[in-house]
Amino acid sequence: MSKRAIIAVDIQNDYFPGGKYELAGMERAADNAARVIRAARERGDRVIHIQHVFEGPEAPFFVPNTEGVKTNPVVAPLAGENIVVKTHVHSFLNTDLKELLDHNGIEDVVVVGAMSHMCIDAATRAASDLGYNTTVFQDACATRDLEFNGVTVPAGSVHAAMMAALGFAYAKIVDTDIYLAAE
Repeated sequence: MSKRAIIAVDIQNDYFPGGKYELAGMERAADNAARVIRAARERGDRVIHIQHVFEGPEAPFFVPNTEGVKTNPVVAPLAGENIVVKTHVHSFLNTDLKELLDHNGIEDVVVVGAMSHMCIDAATRAASDLGYNTTVFQDACATRDLEFNGVTVPAGSVHAAMMAALGFAYAKIVDTDIYLAAE
């Protein structure tokens, strides 16, 4: 059995065009994530879907029991694949993700999904801190423009800064096409 798991973080409808919290490049990122997941399934790697559900109907997005909270069909879980529901940015916080990985002998974690500057960052750092060999498919992740102190930071710059930081000490950062061509 494979010792690698793909963790597909928050690839949910609210992040897509028309959703409550649209991200720049989410469709492209999800298409790449789908390619990574498809290759993982063919290799026999474990695929784990993370679903963020905010508590309460006043949530800004990912409201319980709405279309927006559902995993987007492009990466829909197959029967038998794990779905870990979280209520925080951090995929390991108050979830059974670590136990699931350890129970299945996982040593290598691949992270794809959204948002680069929040949930991808948190999942990647946590996976690395917990001792997993961690890889992020940078073009299978998406984010959005941010604002700080009256300055708008474009999504592309936010994403690049996050990948640079994660690549410095936490994860191997790869491109989908290059990685899949080498497999």
